[in-house]
Amino acid sequence: MEKHPGSLCINPHELYYLRMQRNREKMEEQNQCKKKLRVCVATCNRADYSKLAPIMFGIKAHPDEFELEVVVLGSHLIDDYGNTFRMIEQDDFDIGSKLHTIVRGEDEAAMVESVGLALVKLPDVLQRLRPDILVVHGDRFDALALATAAALMNIRILHLEGGEVSGTIDDSIRHAISKLAHYHACCTRRAEQHLIAMCEDHSRILLAGCPSYDKLLSSHHREDYMDIIKSWLGDKVQEGDYIVALQHPVTTDIQHSIKIYGLMLDALLSFNKRTLILFPNIDAGSKEMVRVMRKKGIEQHPNFRAVKHIPFEQFIQLVSHAGCMIGNSSCGVREAGAFGTPVINLGSRQTGRETGENVLHVRDADTHNKIYHALELQFGKRYPCSKIYGDGNAVPRILKFLRTINLDVPLQKTFCFPPVKDCISQDIDHILETQSALAVDLGGTNLRVAIVCMRGNIVKKYTQPNPKTFEERMNLLLKMCTDALRDAVCLNCRVLGVGVSTGGRVNPQEGVVLHSTNLIQEWSSVDLRTPISDALHLPVWVDNDGNCAALAERKFGHGKGVENFVTVITGTGIGGGIIHHNELVHGSTFCAAELGHIMVSLEGPECSCGSHGCIEAYASGMALQREAKRLHDADLLKVEGMDMKVSEPITAAHLINAAKLGNSKADAVLNKAATALGVGIINILHIVNPSLVILSGVLASYYLAPVQHIISERALFSVRGIKVVTSDLEEPALLGAASMVLDYATRRIY
Repeated sequence: MEKHPGSLCINPHELYYLRMQRNREKMEEQNQCKKKLRVCVATCNRADYSKLAPIMFGIKAHPDEFELEVVVLGSHLIDDYGNTFRMIEQDDFDIGSKLHTIVRGEDEAAMVESVGLALVKLPDVLQRLRPDILVVHGDRFDALALATAAALMNIRILHLEGGEVSGTIDDSIRHAISKLAHYHACCTRRAEQHLIAMCEDHSRILLAGCPSYDKLLSSHHREDYMDIIKSWLGDKVQEGDYIVALQHPVTTDIQHSIKIYGLMLDALLSFNKRTLILFPNIDAGSKEMVRVMRKKGIEQHPNFRAVKHIPFEQFIQLVSHAGCMIGNSSCGVREAGAFGTPVINLGSRQTGRETGENVLHVRDADTHNKIYHALELQFGKRYPCSKIYGDGNAVPRILKFLRTINLDVPLQKTFCFPPVKDCISQDIDHILETQSALAVDLGGTNLRVAIVCMRGNIVKKYTQPNPKTFEERMNLLLKMCTDALRDAVCLNCRVLGVGVSTGGRVNPQEGVVLHSTNLIQEWSSVDLRTPISDALHLPVWVDNDGNCAALAERKFGHGKGVENFVTVITGTGIGGGIIHHNELVHGSTFCAAELGHIMVSLEGPECSCGSHGCIEAYASGMALQREAKRLHDADLLKVEGMDMKVSEPITAAHLINAAKLGNSKADAVLNKAATALGVGIINILHIVNPSLVILSGVLASYYLAPVQHIISERALFSVRGIKVVTSDLEEPALLGAASMVLDYATRRIY
């Protein structure tokens, strides 16, 4: 082959290697041009270091990508709190700056002064270090100073554990830091949703999990755990037979948190188990808590070991093998769940945090006995391990997230407002107390109040004659309810609200009696909800007595689990309620289910409503009493074998008794009453078509057979097979009033 002058002959293999070499040189040039991310991690106390240390180790393990700077401040540098900066040095981290920022005093003013002192000292440090990003943790006042300084100096901030809720001033500080931060590494899905609801940009939120879980999930199965337990608690202590106690002050209610601390110590003394108790943190109130501890002789007590600091790796072992953990530390609601260790959370400091089933809340820790009972319930239990706060892979996610940060992108936030659900958890009061309702029955004769528990049992009942005037009636009602509430405390019943059953037409939405029956005088256009709620400080529900009877059947009686049914009350009057698709039917003007005023005759007797031919005019107790008196006045009631005293008032019972003894006149009256009631119920079956009819009231058992017979003869064939039963409930009005409370007030969240 002839070569052209000036051309070069290059072997294909040589060309390939030449290109590879050029590519390598180009990549090396790019890597040299790519700046390492300068990350400053600032730690303020022993608690946040346990979360930050795994990240610091991760950053240190990648020196080609990250440059680590460590700033130490806060209680790390105070002797009373263990001089915990030494454990950072023992972990072989170079501390670039130590800032003494704590103003002693352990009160609110000292906390504010400490924030101010930190803000004075931090600018020089941050200006010297010039980090690309500052990593801050949590909700401490020290961290707020860090975030404020960095934000004002245009330093990007990565905030750990934002979006959580704990119920104290920590919430305000944590959310303030979140608003200052540019990036977020949160622990739970709910925290992520909270951050989104707080307008944070979703693209800058990482659902990482808790970094401390990376360490505790991999290291809490150490073989030498018994050596660690014995070194802190003594040689005689056994696994699962000791308690870890850690209680911090609540800065928004210092005196109350000190009181709870004293009650906790009393309960622990009474419980008589070996206890490892850690000193509280540096928040306002901690000095007073230490005084309480020393006054009770805890440091000298043989059952207690009081310590200022425990290395995190050893603390993991102690918590994971404890019989119980008690206090208000976030460790109890977070890390302890990973081991299934039973936890008793005292007071309000962690209110709102997501917890596993291992946590028992004692928010109203107002008695020694309540805390002691919680210890009895929790000590020695084991729960399933929970990974709500992490799966052990938080650090790799956070490092990956740091690598994606583009320092050339401006730090402009976007905003959105999605809905966020609250979490539900256990409460000691729900275990120790019986959830109950205060039920009121305003009858024509008697005013009755009862404490009714969740299962429908009447714990205690109060009965008084119903006064004739409005003012007397309201005064008596409020007095009876107040007495019942006082007794409920002694009976260990937690009253959730008040339900009122009354005659007449009721607007349940407003709690107002619109029009009453003739039996209750001065009882129209009456607002019942407002005065009762104002006096008792409880929610109040009000409804018609017939509707209440239907509600009682739905919750406690034959109507339980039945989608469509009708209740017919056969008493002094005739009433009832209609349940359709599991809901009570009220009607557009709250006049639905006035079953006693269904007309069954155009020429019938006059009814109490002013009309003629209503079911009530035939079949009610008043109608039967009227007919009994008519027969008695005509000397047509009494028959052989019937015992009647001269002074005895004539009632419906005399009419029924006379019919049973063969009185044809009395029997004819009762047949007409039963027919009227049966025809009325047939009308109901043809209009509403329920699957069940429940007869309630004193006359129910007498009317059952005749009504069934009339339905089988006169109703349409398609409804003849509908079941008719008598109620088994002794107090339908009271139980129905209670059911309104128990169905609505128990939708309770924490």
